[in-house]
Amino acid sequence: MFFCCPVCGRKLEESAGSLRCKKGHCFDRARSGYVNLLLANRMHAKLPGDNREMVAARSRFLEGGYYAPLQNALCEQVLAFLPQVQAPVLLDSGCGEGYYTAAVAHAVHQAAPGASVLGADISKAALSAAAKRTKEAAFAVASAFALPVPDDSVDILTSVFSPFCQSEFRRVLKAGGVFLEVIPSARHLFGLKAALYDRPYENKVKPYAIAGFAFLNKREVSGEITLTDPADIAALFQMTPYAYRTPAEAVKRLSALPSLRTEIAFEILAYRALPKAD
Repeated sequence: MFFCCPVCGRKLEESAGSLRCKKGHCFDRARSGYVNLLLANRMHAKLPGDNREMVAARSRFLEGGYYAPLQNALCEQVLAFLPQVQAPVLLDSGCGEGYYTAAVAHAVHQAAPGASVLGADISKAALSAAAKRTKEAAFAVASAFALPVPDDSVDILTSVFSPFCQSEFRRVLKAGGVFLEVIPSARHLFGLKAALYDRPYENKVKPYAIAGFAFLNKREVSGEITLTDPADIAALFQMTPYAYRTPAEAVKRLSALPSLRTEIAFEILAYRALPKAD
């Protein structure tokens, strides 16, 4: 087991269905297989992160294969940067229901059978789904701002539409380790926004520079999808930030559509962690 204790930072070991450190801090596994390493004093809500309905909506949409091009491209990028070491460690921060984590874990284990693939997310509902999706990765409830892994221990860290914490990501990555971040391009889901808003707008793409990291390259993934099932349209809408800020009249208009065609456009940004300053 590669996770470390969120209380004292010591390595966690398997112990009769739980994880325990040498100081006696113990964390039980959920029935689905994940372990909760999110301390109560770091929670900002009783049930932080996505709830079951949100997870179910995202799972329904992703399992329809609409974002399969991104999943495939991410796996290819991970393999391209996979270091030639005996037991590489990969961490998917904000892994959600594990759609991308599972695919990456399978690809990595084919290339490096001794690899460790970890997933962390703040949502118990999401990790319950992730742990059921694959046994090729280990999952822990944790915040991206307090990842339960040791300093300088991760070879590749991925973050797909998830919270970004520069200091924490740099802490856990080895010097020379790779950070792969997936962000939406300017035209991502423009067709969905056109159906919702009178004046649809393009996404703002953030600057690429990150302190402590060297930008390596950008891989663009784009295409067009057509949703012909209203339930898929609803699932797509529910998994986006627009679900929180769209007027009821626009939501009603979207729910009446028999089909929806929209662009999808992603950027996979690759960075290398620079040596830490003394």
